[in-house]
Amino acid sequence: MDQLRKGRKTATIRLGDKRRKYERGQLVWVTVGHRHGPRQRLFTAIIDEVTCKRVGDLTQREIERDNPEFRLVEDTMQFLTHIYSREITEDDEVTVVHFSEVIEFPPLD
Repeated sequence: MDQLRKGRKTATIRLGDKRRKYERGQLVWVTVGHRHGPRQRLFTAIIDEVTCKRVGDLTQREIERDNPEFRLVEDTMQFLTHIYSREITEDDEVTVVHFSEVIEFPPLD
């Protein structure tokens, strides 16, 4: 959550091809919390780019934008294995969603 608030996390990596769910220019809420539990909205974001690729083809830059503490594909594979409760391999397909925070100003009078 801290990485999101500080603007260090600017992408998310999701298992599978999610290009139909996420589109460039789409406004989304960035939230934290458990999948089927309460969530806290941190901010609104705009999707800048959506790409689909094999885990083994992730770049270091994509990995770091998802989690600034990770450097290696293996770090991401281990994390995704934990999140999705199944073994993730370099051949699994993932979607990388790049986003930017939308700064919401109060309306002008």
